Amino acid sequence: MTVQIILFAAIGLIAGGGLGFIISNLLQTKKSENQAQQIIREATQQAENIKKDRILEAKEKFLQLKAEHEKEVNRRNQEIASAENRMKQKEQSLDQRIQNAKSKEEEAEKLKQKLNQQTDALALKRQELETQREQQIKALEKIAGLTQEEAKEQMLETIRANSQTEALQLAKNILDEAKVSATRDAKRIVLQTIQRTAAEEAIDNTVTAVPIENDEIKGRIIGREGRNIKAFEAATGVEIVIDDTPEMVMLSCFDSVRREVARLALQRLIADGRVHPARIEEVVEKTRREIEEEVLAWGERTVIDLGITGLHPELIRYVGRMRFRASYGQNLLKHSREVARLCATMAAEMGLNPKMAKRAGLLHDIGKVPDFDEETPHALLSMKLCEKYGEHADICNAVGAHHDEIEMKTLIAPIVQACDAISGSRPGARRADESYMKRISDMETMALGYPGVESSFAIQAGRELRVILNADKVTDEQADTIAFDLSQRITKEMKFPGQIKITVIREKRSVGFAK
Repeated sequence: MTVQIILFAAIGLIAGGGLGFIISNLLQTKKSENQAQQIIREATQQAENIKKDRILEAKEKFLQLKAEHEKEVNRRNQEIASAENRMKQKEQSLDQRIQNAKSKEEEAEKLKQKLNQQTDALALKRQELETQREQQIKALEKIAGLTQEEAKEQMLETIRANSQTEALQLAKNILDEAKVSATRDAKRIVLQTIQRTAAEEAIDNTVTAVPIENDEIKGRIIGREGRNIKAFEAATGVEIVIDDTPEMVMLSCFDSVRREVARLALQRLIADGRVHPARIEEVVEKTRREIEEEVLAWGERTVIDLGITGLHPELIRYVGRMRFRASYGQNLLKHSREVARLCATMAAEMGLNPKMAKRAGLLHDIGKVPDFDEETPHALLSMKLCEKYGEHADICNAVGAHHDEIEMKTLIAPIVQACDAISGSRPGARRADESYMKRISDMETMALGYPGVESSFAIQAGRELRVILNADKVTDEQADTIAFDLSQRITKEMKFPGQIKITVIREKRSVGFAK
């Protein structure tokens, strides 16, 4: 009985627990459903709020854009209205100008008519006066018994005779007085000028001596089978004279620039010790560039020493090149500096502009420096260079007229001519070898006129002409033709003592680089 009670109680307890669990799950489910419905309602409400906010923002953006668009439209309308106003004002202004022009044209037409009327009236009055004058002349001719032309001729004849006698006497007196005073003043000015200007009597030669330490160096200069000396002469155009003179090598060339390049290059090769054809060509080219820089330095130093300012850089370079040129054996730069000082002194004595005279004296021989236009006289070429680089017209005339190629139009011109003669005619200044220099220069120029010729050098005092050809442009047969033709031309066109040897060299040189 007790067991049954316990069993029923356990069963009832289990049934009550299950029923409670079921009821609890039902209540929990009900509660979850209520929470879900609450969340849905809240989400729906929040979505409605967001939607309203977005609609309000869109409306505000639309209103803002609409306001900006209306503002832009109003601004453009104002600009269009302003442009239309300006156009109307311009049209009104143009109409006013047209009206004014028409008014002025009408006034000009009226003035023209009035002027024509006055011209006609003046013509009538002039005709009346001419008629009255002719009547008066006829009356005077009738009274005097002479025509107008006869009376004029008699009066002019009398005046001419009297004037001629007086003029001859006056001219004779003036001429006598001028001769006395001019001769005296000219002698005084020339003597004072020469006394106040120091003059050197140095003459440039065509040979330069290069000292060496010992005679062993001569063998290195000559090289194996003479290849070094041949390469040096081909690169510089200067002949190396190696004789029994101890510790001395002679360089012979009529061109002082080439001689100076050869001298410096030879000294550097000797000091370096490496003497071979490739090194020779390298040193000669480098030395030639340095000489060009030295030319400019000489020009600048010269104009500074003479106190000349404002000279064109190209003219300064020409002045520097005169350092390496000679005229009749006289150094051209020394001669030009001397002429410049003489001109300045003489111009000051005569009350003229000494600076302009000094400038003309320095530039009077620059036509001897350029390597072109050989047919033009150097005075005219000097004048052209001065005109090209902006020199004063008086200076150009003085430079061009110092050998009477053109007419002298300024007082500086005879001063330059006289000072040039003074500098060149003093004892020891010059020697008569200009024709020799010109003959050698003409030989080189003639050879350079053939196609394919790279360079030409007159050596051995003009007894040999060496012509260097471009092997890529000239064949061996053409080289033979050039040698023959050149010898024939020199024989026909030039005068020279003895004979001239023409050597045409065509060398094929191949160079490669290993890297």
